[in-house]
Amino acid sequence: MQAWKNTMDKMNLSSDNASDEFLLELVNYEYGYIGWCIGNKKIAAAKEYLKKAENRLITLEKNQFRLSMIEAYKSAFYGFQIGMNKLKAPVLGPKSVEAAKLAIQYDPNNYFGYLQMGNIYYYSPAAFGGSKAKAIESYRQAEKLILSNNHRLKNDWNYLSLLVTLAQAYENTGNDESAKIYYQKILNVEPDFAWVKNKLYPEFLKKTQKK
Repeated sequence: MQAWKNTMDKMNLSSDNASDEFLLELVNYEYGYIGWCIGNKKIAAAKEYLKKAENRLITLEKNQFRLSMIEAYKSAFYGFQIGMNKLKAPVLGPKSVEAAKLAIQYDPNNYFGYLQMGNIYYYSPAAFGGSKAKAIESYRQAEKLILSNNHRLKNDWNYLSLLVTLAQAYENTGNDESAKIYYQKILNVEPDFAWVKNKLYPEFLKKTQKK
C-alpha cells in the first residue's frame, strides 16, 4: 500500500490541467486507498485523501464528465464518512442511497453503481432496509456487468476487490460452498494475490474444516 500511495502522490503532482479521464482514474486509486486506511484505523490519512478525492469530484461534476461514476463515488464517500463516524449515518445514509440510485439511473450498465448499492444493503441495519441477501444480488449484478464491459480483468484491482467482497459476503452469511468458489476464482485470476492467498483463503479453510 505504500507503493500505491506513492503512485497516487506522483499522479497528484501531475493533476493540474490533467484530463478528466486522468482525474477520474486518480479518484479510483484514492477510493481504494481510503477504504484500506479506514479498515486499518488510519483515520487521519483517510480524511486527507477523502478531501482530495471529493474536490476532484467537484471538478469532474462541473465538467459533466461521466456523471454515473461521479454519483457512485459520492455514494461510496458518504459511506466512508459514516464508517469513520457512525453518528453521521442518519444524515449521510439517505444521501448515499440517493447517489447510488442516481448512478444506476444515469447508466444502468455501470457496475460501480451496483457495487455501492450492494454495500448499502450489506452494511445498513435491517431496520433501515439492510439485507445481506439483497447485497449479494447487487454484488452479483456488478460482477455480471464488469465481466461484460471490461476486457482487462487480470490487471484490474476493482474486479479483484469485487470478487473478495463476494467471497466474504458468502462466507459471512454461512454459504461456505459459494465462498470457496469465489476464493478459488480470485486465485485463478491472480495467483499471487497475497492477501487472499496467505490470509483470507487459509483462514476460511481452517474455519470450515472445524465444522
